[in-house]
Amino acid sequence: MKLDARVPPGPIEQKWGKAKFEMKLVNPANKRKYSVIIVGTGLAGGSAAATLGELGYNIKAFCYQDSPRRAHSIAAQGGINAAKNYQNDGDSVYRLFYDTVKGGDFRAREANVYRLAELSGNIIDQCVAQGVPFAREYGGVLANRSFGGAQVSRTFYARGQTGQQLLLGAYQAMERQVQAGRVAVFPHHEMLELVVVEGRARGIIARDMETGEISAHEADAVILATGGYGNLFFLSTNAKGCNATAIWRAYKKGAAFANPCFTQIHPTCIPVSGDYQSKLTLMSESLRNDGRIWVPKKKGDTRPANRIPEDERDYYLERMYPSFGNLSPRDIASRATKRVCDDGRGVGPTGLGVYLDLSDAIRQLGRQTITERYGNLFEMYERITGENPYELPMRIFPAVHLIEGLLANTSDIQPTAVHADTQGQSFPVFTLATLFGFDLMPRIRNFKDLIFFRASEHLIYPHIDELFGECGRSVIDWPLIERHWQDLMQVAISISAGRLSSATLMRRLRSNSRKNRIYKVFREVGRSVRTV
Repeated sequence: MKLDARVPPGPIEQKWGKAKFEMKLVNPANKRKYSVIIVGTGLAGGSAAATLGELGYNIKAFCYQDSPRRAHSIAAQGGINAAKNYQNDGDSVYRLFYDTVKGGDFRAREANVYRLAELSGNIIDQCVAQGVPFAREYGGVLANRSFGGAQVSRTFYARGQTGQQLLLGAYQAMERQVQAGRVAVFPHHEMLELVVVEGRARGIIARDMETGEISAHEADAVILATGGYGNLFFLSTNAKGCNATAIWRAYKKGAAFANPCFTQIHPTCIPVSGDYQSKLTLMSESLRNDGRIWVPKKKGDTRPANRIPEDERDYYLERMYPSFGNLSPRDIASRATKRVCDDGRGVGPTGLGVYLDLSDAIRQLGRQTITERYGNLFEMYERITGENPYELPMRIFPAVHLIEGLLANTSDIQPTAVHADTQGQSFPVFTLATLFGFDLMPRIRNFKDLIFFRASEHLIYPHIDELFGECGRSVIDWPLIERHWQDLMQVAISISAGRLSSATLMRRLRSNSRKNRIYKVFREVGRSVRTV
C-alpha cells in the first residue's frame, strides 16, 4: 500500500488556497446528477449531509441510532476553537495552528492543521447560521473563554452543553434538506460492508436493525463519519454504544489506519468510584478557566479539602508551568496529575484524584456568575458524586476521552446479558434464556468462516437467511413454534415453580427424536434467538 497524504505543494499559507482554486468545479445543474452516501450523523456526518444537500447533491445518511440526535457528539461540553480574535488578545490563524500542533505533541500533520485553522472562523459562522445559541456578551457579540493549551481566549461555547447545541444545529440544517428532498436519512441501520469498485468506495451494504432487511446502496462517493475506534480501554468517557464497525470494515477493504495509537487523555474526569462502572464522566475543559488544581503537599493527607490550609496545598500546574498554569495542554496536565498521584498525594478513597477548586472564582465573581457559566456541570457532578461543588472542590482524574472502553462485569450487580460458553451453543438453552428474560450472547465458533455481508445477491448470510429466507429445510419452522408456544410457556412455568428439575429438563431437550416435539420447538426458537 502506498501511503500518500496528498498534501498540496507550496508554502503552508498558500497551498490550500491554490489547491482549492485548481480543483475542478461542478456545474450547479450537474450536482443533481451525483449522489453521496454518508455513514454517521454526528457533528461531522450531519453537517456534511446538510452542506452537500444545500449544494444540490443527492445524499443518503445512515446512522445506527434511532435518531441522528443521539450521536455521541452530543456529549461534548467545553466549546469549539476559532481564530476570530474577538478579544483582541493577539490571536491569529498562525497562532491557532501553532497551539494545535504543540498541543498534539507535534504528531499532527501540519498542513492539515493549518487548513483547520484557516477554516475555523467559517465553521463558527456556519454554526451561528444554523442557529447554535453560542454564549454572547452583554452587547450581543459572541463570547469567548480559554481552553487548555492556549494563552488567548478563542473558545466559543454554549455553557457546558456545546456539543449538544452544535449537534442540534447540524440536525436542524440536515432536516431542512430532508424536507427539501435532497437528503434521505436511514436511522437504525448498520453498515455491514463497504463496496469498493476499482479502488474507490462506491457504496455500502446496510442492515435495518429493526427488521433485519439487508439492502445495497450505491453512490458516486462515500463519507465515513462514524467516530473513533472503540472497546480498547477498560474505562473511558465515551458511551457504550460507540464502536468501530464501520472503520474496521473499511480497513478490511484496504483502507489504512492513521495514527491508531493517537489517544487523547482528558485531565478533568470524575474519578473511578467502584467496580460497577461501565464508563467515566467528563467534566468540561472549561472548568479550568476559573478552577485551580491542587493536591496536599504531604503524602497520605486524608483531611477534607476545606480543612487543609492554603500553605499546605500544592497548586502543581501553576508551579510547574507558570505560563499556562491550570490551562496547560491536556496531555501535559494529565501526566502531571498522574505523577502527583503516583507520589502518594492523590485524594479521594482510591488516591486516584486531585482537587479542581473553584472557591476563589466563586468569591471573586459571585456564585450567580459561576452558576451561569457552569451550572449544568455542577449539577451533573453533584448527582454523580453526592458532593456539592459550590462548597467542596471537585475531584478529578485523567481518563481516555476519544476511545471508549469495555468493562467486564465482575460486580454483584446481576447482568441482563450473559456470555455463553460451551453449553451456550445449545439452541434450547437460548430458548430458555429468552423465556426467563436473559439476553444470551453466544461464543462464535469458526468465526472466519461466517459471512457477515452480502456484497452481491449470490452471497449467503447463514443465520439471517434462516430467519427471513424462503420456506425450506434450513429456514426456521415458524408454524411449529406457533402451534407449540403454549407448551413452551408451560415448561417455563414448571421450572419457575420448581416442579421440573434441571436433570429431567436436559434429558428431554437432548433427545433429538422425531417424536420429541418439545425438543424440536425449543430448537427452532433457539435458532431464531441466537445471533452472530
